[in-house]
Amino acid sequence: MIQIANVSKSYGSFDVLKDCSTTVNKGEVIVVCGPSGSGKSTLIKCVNGLEPFQSGQIIVNGTSVGDPKTNLSKLRAHVGMVFQHFELFPHMSITENLAIAQIKVLKRNRDEAVDKGLKLLDRVGLKAHAHKFPGQLSGGQQQRVAIARALAMDPICMLFDEPTSALDPEMINEVLDVMTELAQEGMTMMCVTHEMGFAKRVANRVIFMDHGRIVEDDSKDAFFANPRSERAQQFLAKILHH
Repeated sequence: MIQIANVSKSYGSFDVLKDCSTTVNKGEVIVVCGPSGSGKSTLIKCVNGLEPFQSGQIIVNGTSVGDPKTNLSKLRAHVGMVFQHFELFPHMSITENLAIAQIKVLKRNRDEAVDKGLKLLDRVGLKAHAHKFPGQLSGGQQQRVAIARALAMDPICMLFDEPTSALDPEMINEVLDVMTELAQEGMTMMCVTHEMGFAKRVANRVIFMDHGRIVEDDSKDAFFANPRSERAQQFLAKILHH
């Protein structure tokens, strides 16, 4: 589903990504973790063309992301993205937020888009809030709306960029529960997250990054039981200790 081959990206002389390679198969859940500034978010933003990269290749479901001829808007319509901050339109109701991209990008008629949006809102447990505006919902609720909005586009895979890091601790589980359900239904997912409990429960593989490099790319069991690099051992000792 996603092939990342020798991808490098720099800002001037600063290397953000260095020769990163991995593959994500259909139905796999990959958790990307590592210290702050290690390149995790940049890597998944490169997958749907939100960040350009200087060298290497990324292919998503047969489409080359870095090819100048690729229609990135069309690609992004099929690659769901959920950000740290919910990026909902504050002046639109939840129903409108769920319908607008379906209407504008997928050319669905309004009734069909609203119907699909409401079904997905129900799925994330928020149907009763359809008429409200984002500011009337808690952070956890807004993030669940953002996931429903991404799903409304019928994505072939989902990218999550630290989806719980802006939330109060009590709201984190309600978002992780929705993500866990998606994983169990076979959605292909790349998740940048520090939620190691989620990684242990749901991930097929864990990618550990440091200084722009993929240091480890291993099955979840191998990564948690016996990380090979000293850097990953230090990271896990700190994060699991808490």
